[in-house]
Amino acid sequence: MKFGRKSSTSTPAEAPAGALEEQSQPPAGPIGPFDADEVGDDGVQRVDLGSLLIAPVPGTELRIQVDERSKKVQAVIMAGAQGALELRAFSAPRNGDLWSEIRPQLAADMARRGGTATERDGRFGPELVCELSVKAPDGRTGQQASRIVGINGSRWMVRATFLGQPAVDPEQAQAWEDALTQIVVRRGEQAMPVGDPLPITLPEEARRVDRAATPGAPAAPAPPQEA
Repeated sequence: MKFGRKSSTSTPAEAPAGALEEQSQPPAGPIGPFDADEVGDDGVQRVDLGSLLIAPVPGTELRIQVDERSKKVQAVIMAGAQGALELRAFSAPRNGDLWSEIRPQLAADMARRGGTATERDGRFGPELVCELSVKAPDGRTGQQASRIVGINGSRWMVRATFLGQPAVDPEQAQAWEDALTQIVVRRGEQAMPVGDPLPITLPEEARRVDRAATPGAPAAPAPPQEA
């Protein structure tokens, strides 16, 4: 699984070829995302990105979203032919419910930008189903659908945004949701303000790929912006 770089200001484009069709059945055993202190050695090979450990999925690429001003990695994006899954991890209070606190903020931000955000119950609990008008590189305007899921852990919260077909098609969504259940979060013991993003780092081999990447590589659909 190779890495690509994506600007936080990128516009929607066609994702790389491939899909999650090979993961048609829910994974056996415990369901994540897991805490790194609890998962132990479960036999699953994962890419170590610092605070997020992600199991590679056939037919997808891992991409990073970088803030152009700070040059910091904002999110990890798992991109496939039919859509993408954007992953972010945040510091949270122990035994708290950060997702319930930020969900109304995300909905309000979506409304401020002219979109809609409808709350419903899903596989991981309350989630937001969103729709926003976006402009494509060719100048045409279209509607971008997304589903935002929040999962509270031990002093952390994962925010997962499904884009493309996984946001609107339940059959397509299952395999992407299964991929989410295999993620491990490494919170660390350092003190952090609630809501701060957990640091994402690239393994050395991924840095080499990133430095050698050529401009114009296809990007995943643009995720919703921060609230």
